[in-house]
Amino acid sequence: MILGRTERGKAPVEPVTLKILVAGGFGVGKTTLVGAVSEIKPLRTEEMLSEVGRPVDDTSGVEGKHTTTVAMDFGRITLRADLVLYLFGTPGQDRFWFLWDELATGALGAVVLADTRRLEDCFAAVDYFERRSIPFVVGVNCFEGATRYPVDSVRRALDLDERVPVVLCDARDRESVKEVLVEVVEHAVARVAAAREHATP
Repeated sequence: MILGRTERGKAPVEPVTLKILVAGGFGVGKTTLVGAVSEIKPLRTEEMLSEVGRPVDDTSGVEGKHTTTVAMDFGRITLRADLVLYLFGTPGQDRFWFLWDELATGALGAVVLADTRRLEDCFAAVDYFERRSIPFVVGVNCFEGATRYPVDSVRRALDLDERVPVVLCDARDRESVKEVLVEVVEHAVARVAAAREHATP
């Protein structure tokens, strides 16, 4: 299929656009994920880490990280001719969380990216989406050298509802990230459908 036209030469399809958030702790790979899958040059708002911020930026476990997102990352991916995702990566540090409400407006769902070496760093993101009833998927970013844990172990450690998908991924790999995004869309659509069915008298 050619993007924008069907195989039978019908009129161009006007794609549905959906907003997906990518959240998680500092240094978990959000910027990398958006950049790996975006079909456009991603918008990044990164600044160098400074000595001034060192007392409040916990870099243990990510000592090689020298930049941080201060507003958001933005990318776009076309999953099908009729479906386009806009990706918004949230800042991971506490002092930028005031931006999350603005970024979350109109979001269909979210990816909470997790690092098993610093699993506690994604608790805040999980809590944020649970409290706002925004469907989310936990993507465990499999860093080289990090211990691989079964999905059920991660679910228990995060105290997740059994309906929340947990998937292993590589934030550097386009196909791996696409699988996570498809999971988010399917999970969110299923949640919406279930809510509508429940609301029908």
